[in-house]
Amino acid sequence: MIIPSMLSADPTKLGDELIRVSNSGADAIHWDIMDGSFVEAITFGHHIISAHRKLSNLRFDVHLMIEDPEKHLKNFSTAGADVIIVHAETCKHIHRIINDIKSFGKKSGIALNPATSIDSIKYCIDILDMILVMGVNPGNSGQNFIKSQLNKISDLRKILPPETEICIDGGVTDVTIKDCTKCGANSFVSGSYVFQSEDYSSAIQKLKENC
Repeated sequence: MIIPSMLSADPTKLGDELIRVSNSGADAIHWDIMDGSFVEAITFGHHIISAHRKLSNLRFDVHLMIEDPEKHLKNFSTAGADVIIVHAETCKHIHRIINDIKSFGKKSGIALNPATSIDSIKYCIDILDMILVMGVNPGNSGQNFIKSQLNKISDLRKILPPETEICIDGGVTDVTIKDCTKCGANSFVSGSYVFQSEDYSSAIQKLKENC
């Protein structure tokens, strides 16, 4: 799956960008929610998700890069998220939050920063739908992929049920996607690579050809 990140879209034309990329072969849409605390940037709120939900039928993955994510699960669920991803680094009770996400009828995901061990989620992988491996340090688009994360992908694939999605977020290009796929990843968040290209369809197709 190729999942463009709206963080890299033109913020003055967000709706048009969503429609364009949705019609260009994308498999889902990624929304980075940043609160200015867990990361420095401040981005979208649940009202933005709600306003854009009617413009695309694709899966909406909402990535909560925020402190105290448990306080915001209901709002983003109601707004139209299909998958809610929280960071292991911000969760005091990971197992509880995963079950809370599922209680709203949504798929659950846990994100791991580059330096975060998979041991932090070892005892809840049986109830996870997705693990999102950060290929870069969170907060800014356009960074280079951190190669050490390939080992993390491989280690995860060895212990995860085959149906669990391993998603890579950050530094995904037509080159890096090859190695990630070989290690066991099966979905990819792509921001700059897609939105900085002249032809979104060609960029997405090139990523798929290299998976």
